[in-house]
Amino acid sequence: MKKLIKVLPVLMIAFLMTSCTSVRVASDYDRNANFNTYKTFAFFKDGIDKAEISDLDKRRILRAVEAELLAKGFTKSENPDLLVSIFTKSRDKVNVYNNGWGHYGYGWNWSPWYWNSYRGTTVSRSTEGTLFVDLIDANKKELVWQGMGTGNISQNMKHKEERIKEFVAKIMEKYPPEMEQ
Repeated sequence: MKKLIKVLPVLMIAFLMTSCTSVRVASDYDRNANFNTYKTFAFFKDGIDKAEISDLDKRRILRAVEAELLAKGFTKSENPDLLVSIFTKSRDKVNVYNNGWGHYGYGWNWSPWYWNSYRGTTVSRSTEGTLFVDLIDANKKELVWQGMGTGNISQNMKHKEERIKEFVAKIMEKYPPEMEQ
């Protein structure tokens, strides 16, 4: 029992740290699109301009998307097969933890020492962001693939670029979609 009491806080901290670093991803695509025909890409300026983030973060995201597409064998072109657009959302999260430990005394929550009770309440704040990467058929002007990644956003400037690369890499793992035969 004593080992469990010593190990439990360490496990809780490890769980919280790993849950904050993960990026949850999903994707959707047009089942009629032939993804084998797409070989070139360009960025869709009109769509990117609407993203409500700083220009610095936009450039970080676009560089990461470009690197992922180039690694998949695409080439950047003035006459592209695909147009790439991005969209972002964010929300502030407030987590309140009240474990209720620390009641001293006896009886049904009554004690002459009740005023000396420690409640153990903690409050944490974080920002959760969602990044959408849209791939649009340049000829038809139709969305053919959308990837989405959701996770906590790093406010630490030192880690921001790595976090953006992680988001984009996880999202782009889903492209091209595995086509059902």
